[in-house]
Amino acid sequence: MGHYNHHKTLEHRASVVPCSDMCGTIEKIGPGNENCRLKEGDRVMAIFNQTHLKGQITEKDMASGLGFPLPGVLSQYRVFPAYGLVRVPDYLTDEEAAALPIAAVTAWMALNTFQPIGQPLSGKDKVVLLQGTGGVSISGLQIAKALGLTTIVTSSSDTKLDRARKLGADHTINYKTTPEWQDKVLELTGGRGADVIFEIGGAKTLEKSFSCVAYGGLISCIGYLSGKEDAQGSRVNTNVLALRRNVTLKGILNGPKDRFEEMLGLYEREQIHPVVDRVFEFEEARDALKYLFSGSHFGKVVVRVP
Repeated sequence: MGHYNHHKTLEHRASVVPCSDMCGTIEKIGPGNENCRLKEGDRVMAIFNQTHLKGQITEKDMASGLGFPLPGVLSQYRVFPAYGLVRVPDYLTDEEAAALPIAAVTAWMALNTFQPIGQPLSGKDKVVLLQGTGGVSISGLQIAKALGLTTIVTSSSDTKLDRARKLGADHTINYKTTPEWQDKVLELTGGRGADVIFEIGGAKTLEKSFSCVAYGGLISCIGYLSGKEDAQGSRVNTNVLALRRNVTLKGILNGPKDRFEEMLGLYEREQIHPVVDRVFEFEEARDALKYLFSGSHFGKVVVRVP
């Protein structure tokens, strides 16, 4: 809701069409796209940064982000480059498919950014800590379970933690009643820590993540829901925190098209159905954004476009 301004190439505009992930139907294919493997009538999803097709994201790709800085997808019709689209697996509903391009791809990359393509992280001996129960973390939970990973989910809501357990979470922690949740993570892992941490909180969670990540582990920085600036108190430098457990700290800005398609292979094989918390009608879009900002959701919020 206006807080995504941490990169200098992202200039705020007076107005912009919101929303970044979508599922739609191809109405017309323009000239020059005869070999694009798509046809009219296909259901498709758009990749977030339209020019990010493979490898690490570069500065020029940031200029092609849907919803910011480019016009987003909360509209009945929109023109896309053919290379910026991927076909929807047949088993998914439109609402489920619309939940994948941002949250699920971000979760996939949070787990597999350093894994060779086609060789995702797997095995019960690998532990993933997922902060919160928003779109990215719940997508991460579903993906991790499909890959056979051990999962720990945190939330301040026992109701949401119960829902996470029903989705397969191995362990849950209420960070409100267990404020030193990093100690609980170490306890649950026999002192070893989590191999991968979905770092969603930012200022108030990062130091704790450093304390409970496994030696040689990965902290995937995804958001900063608790703020951008550190609170008063411990000022241990990030270098020291990283060296203490030989940690890799990696910013995750969604992912490229080839990794999206790689992820879809797992979804289709395992028949994973994304968690859609609530569906709003097009004329209720403002209410949908307010609901999302409230943090009441579990999984994804969808707006149905007529």
